Amino acid sequence: MTRIALCQIPVSSDPKANLECVRDALGKAASRGAALAVFPEATLTRFGPGITESAEPLDGPFVTAVADAARANEVAVLLGTFEPVGGRVYNTAVALDRRGRLQAAYRKIHLFDSFGARESDLVAPGDRPVVVELAGLRVGLITCYDVRFPELARALVDLGADTFAVMAAWGGGPLKEEHWTTLVRARAIENTTWTIAVGQAPNPEAKDAFGVGRSMLVDPMGVVRTDLGPRPGVQVVEIDPAETAQARATLPCLEHRRQDIYATEPKAQLG
Repeated sequence: MTRIALCQIPVSSDPKANLECVRDALGKAASRGAALAVFPEATLTRFGPGITESAEPLDGPFVTAVADAARANEVAVLLGTFEPVGGRVYNTAVALDRRGRLQAAYRKIHLFDSFGARESDLVAPGDRPVVVELAGLRVGLITCYDVRFPELARALVDLGADTFAVMAAWGGGPLKEEHWTTLVRARAIENTTWTIAVGQAPNPEAKDAFGVGRSMLVDPMGVVRTDLGPRPGVQVVEIDPAETAQARATLPCLEHRRQDIYATEPKAQLG
């Protein structure tokens, strides 16, 4: 069993205030026996034009302070930040082990140019899926809009992921929460993979719609084990790798893939 903390925090435009939220949540996670704490996308600062000014390199003060807190609490961390790159930023998920050492950085591949938003105006896309070993798990990293692309989740499984971590600042709006809960469950079901999904809690002071909460743990058969709803909170849950093996024995869909057909260019047939 691995104990995971879902850290559903509100995020403001002030990195110092957000850092204090992270420290507080890590203390709660450690006190409840968590080995890994997962935070939302964009924990450094709230989405908006100011992200370019707030962006920092991965050895900058924000990630360094989070690393110090991870080490002090002996809890591994997954967390979203922004890195500067050529006038824009990378939307980056960082993975720190329980000693605060940087183990991986995933730069969001799919940018949210949808529902009237233009993430690509401020954010440069990444180009590499990332799986990282933390707290005895091989975690495939997924950031918000990425969850709409099943090919990324499948690529992460092919890289050895036994767990997905979806970090989000999911926007509100008609049907948006339905999309979130359905997509998170779908990625778990089709890959028979534990899925940890953590979003920002709503920030009542913000004028935008980012952050609907609804952080969830979904098991490899698609059952929602916990759903935090809209309120801020830190909830510790357990992942049992034996359930992954059992689900894959019962539902061996990964073994049934026809890679001879789908792994190369499709053989089109009309009529």
